[in-house]
Amino acid sequence: MRGGQAITTVDYHTGGEPFRVVTGGAPGLPGDDVLDRRARASAPGSAADRVRRLLCHEPRGHADMYGCFLVPPDTPPGDRPGEQGAHFGALFWHKDGFSTACGHGTIALGVHAVQEGLVEARPDGDSDVRLDVPSGRVTARVRSEGGRIRSVTFVNVPSFVLARSVAAAGMRVDLAYGGAVYACLPAGAAGLAVRPEHLTDLIATARRIKADLAGHPATRHPADDRLSGVYGVIFYDELTGGDGHVRQRNVTVFADGEVDRSPCGSGTAARLALLHDEGVRDPLVHESVVGSLFRARVVAETPQGVVPEIEGMAYRTGRHVFELDPDDPLGTGFTLR
Repeated sequence: MRGGQAITTVDYHTGGEPFRVVTGGAPGLPGDDVLDRRARASAPGSAADRVRRLLCHEPRGHADMYGCFLVPPDTPPGDRPGEQGAHFGALFWHKDGFSTACGHGTIALGVHAVQEGLVEARPDGDSDVRLDVPSGRVTARVRSEGGRIRSVTFVNVPSFVLARSVAAAGMRVDLAYGGAVYACLPAGAAGLAVRPEHLTDLIATARRIKADLAGHPATRHPADDRLSGVYGVIFYDELTGGDGHVRQRNVTVFADGEVDRSPCGSGTAARLALLHDEGVRDPLVHESVVGSLFRARVVAETPQGVVPEIEGMAYRTGRHVFELDPDDPLGTGFTLR
């Protein structure tokens, strides 16, 4: 980033939530696999962390920015006979660091891979874009009609309930894993509703819940401690459903007070795991705080958990070239929240 080195990106939004894909000027991202690359990229002062800050923080980004670096897959196509490899890997990032999962980003990467010609795609029908991410192998199933992308279905890693009715900040939350760990509770339990005018109080409450659960044994991933810890807090309202589906409105507050404008892909997977555990078998229509929708369902049960499919759509918003002037006293930027 010295001497005006350029970093290029293609930007999208999925249900209103931004996603910035780095296409040029990315730093070296070493590691044995994607999860290891995440650990190394997260090291304070690493080249990857400096670029993350540059692209997330003001004045080039904002407190709720999201994006990714593309990296080699753990298992490339043809690497293991009889096994489908991934087309590429992804390291997801936000203003506070690197996440283990990102459903809205996976949907955006499906659109990106097809629109930019990174994978061969059918002009009519479904084309799978397989990705290795820190939480495991996920798929973006891109549906096209007449050469135009109409929707993307995010097929997630197995998702499961970790614990029920855990005390946190004077309330009770359910904990579930959907690629990351989420604490879930009705917004009404906090005396709030999933409405934009309640957002400041929802953020403050989420921060208290997350702080109270720091290091709690119920937030541990059973197989890999690198996936442990509450990533987000999901507040939800029950809405009037319809024939054959459940409808809820949610807002996910993740990392340090960041707000997902979409219904949250991996958070929706966690909600599906909880609903399935309660005996609900109907699909979920999940609405965000800005009114965008994901349609989700469980498609399989495995010993590791249920397999969610979550349908949404991403739209390109622009192409960008970012630089850091070596004389800029603000450096990689700042955030005000």
